[in-house]
Amino acid sequence: MRATTVRLALAGDTMLGRRVARELERRPPQSLVDPELAELTRDADLFVLNLECCISERGRPVPKTFNFRAPPAAVETLLHLGVDCVTLANNHALDYGTEALLDTFEHLRAAGIAWAGAGENLEEARTPVVVGGLPILAICDHEPDFAADEARAGIAYADLRRGVPDWLRERAPGALVCPHWGPNMTPAPLPYVREAARELREAGAALVAGTSAHVFQGVEGNVLYDLGDFLDDYAVHRRLRNDLGLLFLVELEPGGPRRIEAVPLRLELAYTRLARRDEAAWIRRRFREACAAFGTEVREDDGRLVIAAN
Repeated sequence: MRATTVRLALAGDTMLGRRVARELERRPPQSLVDPELAELTRDADLFVLNLECCISERGRPVPKTFNFRAPPAAVETLLHLGVDCVTLANNHALDYGTEALLDTFEHLRAAGIAWAGAGENLEEARTPVVVGGLPILAICDHEPDFAADEARAGIAYADLRRGVPDWLRERAPGALVCPHWGPNMTPAPLPYVREAARELREAGAALVAGTSAHVFQGVEGNVLYDLGDFLDDYAVHRRLRNDLGLLFLVELEPGGPRRIEAVPLRLELAYTRLARRDEAAWIRRRFREACAAFGTEVREDDGRLVIAAN
């Protein structure tokens, strides 16, 4: 077990394809994020985000509604942010097939960025990557056709509606577990997600940080149910406001989080910055309400939302 505290930065769905990719053709990769935000992410000991696209110039789009592929220049955006690890267990990692996923591995490897939740075979996809002494696991509970097998590259898939599988339970102790779970545009976790979170806690996960909803959800103990969106070109839901998000900063001890901070964000087209005035006020109100549903108290400290360990 780790003996030290890690200051961890966590960001949600980061999609660098489609209109973001077109912006990268005419703008420097560093221009996709506000410098003040990039300073926050680079100051962390470890920065992990969910990369909701492949990085490649090859492949053909698989039959589905949305296909996301980022150009190699997107790696420079990740490096500018100080990203140490990306999670790839999601429903867009194989949008352009296996060869584009393999290209993603190569681009990340060349940049020195680790990844979790995908691999050249089933064992690689399910094996935690250890970064800074912290094991990181990623899983996805949808797109079973993207699942890796013994001879095929793909993602770590688990049908969490049937419970947490033994292989995941065995790898969870002391780990950061990043499930891509539940449907889009849901402001609170579904019952099966809460049950899976309980099972992961009981298995000994140090921290659970979910994605998939595209909007942030509440915090319950060591579970951040959904990190929301971080950088993309997505259409904005007028009520749920997926253009208003959070960057999570977690002081993670071996036994779990000591302190969780959430920094309000505003997502524009291919550009993310710190939220201002009314934007930040909306985020504060909704995050407090989302956490209160789990009995979690949120206070404010210098513009950040803070949850301290009990």
